[in-house]
Amino acid sequence: MASSYVFLVPPDGRREDTRTIRDGFAFLAFLFPWIWLLAHRLWFHAIIAFALQAIGGMLTEEPGFGPAGMALAFAVNLFVGLEGQNFRIRNLAFRGWREDAAIGAPSLELAEEIYFSNIETGADTKAPEWNQAAGLQARSGHSTSLGLFGFDGGRK
Repeated sequence: MASSYVFLVPPDGRREDTRTIRDGFAFLAFLFPWIWLLAHRLWFHAIIAFALQAIGGMLTEEPGFGPAGMALAFAVNLFVGLEGQNFRIRNLAFRGWREDAAIGAPSLELAEEIYFSNIETGADTKAPEWNQAAGLQARSGHSTSLGLFGFDGGRK
C-alpha cells in the first residue's frame, strides 16, 4: 500500500537539508498525543492537547459525565493521530520551509529515490547563451510558419 510523502525544502534552499514527512496516521501520536507533539516541538498544540485530555479526565470523575470525558480524551487522541503529521508540515511551512513535492510511494526509500532523481544538479547544467549575433537575426519575408502552412498577409 502506497503512502504519501511530503518533501519540504528549508528557507535557504539547500537540498541536503530537505525533510521528508509521511502524510498519514501517526500511531504513536494516537497513543501519546501531547508527548508526541512535544517531541516534535509543537508546543502550542501540545498544551491544547494536554488541557483537553485533563478536562476529559476531570469529566470522567463526575457522575454521569464519564462517557463524555472518555469520548473527549479519545477524540483528542484520534485527532492528533490523524492530523499530527499535518501539524508538523504546517509548522515547518510557517517557519519558512517550502513544500516542494508530494510523492506517493510504498516506502520512504523509494519516495526519496523518486524525489532526488528528478532534481537537477547545478554542476552539470549550463545556462544557454541568449545573446545572438547581429547577422543571425531572423529575416522577414514570406516564409511558412514551422514549414506547415503559408501565410499570405492576413485580412485585407
